[in-house]
Amino acid sequence: MRTFIAIELPDNIKKEIAQLQAPLKKTDAFVSWVKPKNIHVTLKFLGEVPEDKINEVFSATQKAIEGARKFTMSLKGTGAFPNLRRPRVIWIGTGSGEEELSHMANRIEEEMEKIGFPKEKRKFSAHFTIGRVKSPKNIEKLMQLVESSDFQTEKIEVAEVVVMRSQLHPAGAIYTPLKKVSLTG
Repeated sequence: MRTFIAIELPDNIKKEIAQLQAPLKKTDAFVSWVKPKNIHVTLKFLGEVPEDKINEVFSATQKAIEGARKFTMSLKGTGAFPNLRRPRVIWIGTGSGEEELSHMANRIEEEMEKIGFPKEKRKFSAHFTIGRVKSPKNIEKLMQLVESSDFQTEKIEVAEVVVMRSQLHPAGAIYTPLKKVSLTG
């Protein structure tokens, strides 16, 4: 099953993201917009995981975050990968909590490598994907809005890491939590 490890966002933040997306969608750029309910920060994408290996993934996730404490983070700013001139992914960045996210992602990376998942070649970059560009048509106006956005959220508590199943469908991905691992007090 297609699997990744992530941190989810509370519903009030997902509503704020929906409000951010609304004017961006009106630009008529060819973008596949991520449904707010699906927006998260991916700590490690595992890809296809055999069902008989999923318990190993749960254990490795638990071991990776052992001793990790709850923390706060905020979302701040918007941008695009690889850049605003040739965007492929539109994202929201982190305002606070980036150091904790990076540390957690690195620990998960190490533990997953021990059980056979290849190490990511790119350095971890904490971001929340809100759209995937399908064509450069009408992209200029969209990128002007992305560049000028002053999107920012309040601080939110991060209390758990989720091992998530991803099922791809024509109407969009369906994410199902398989295991939630709590951070300590």
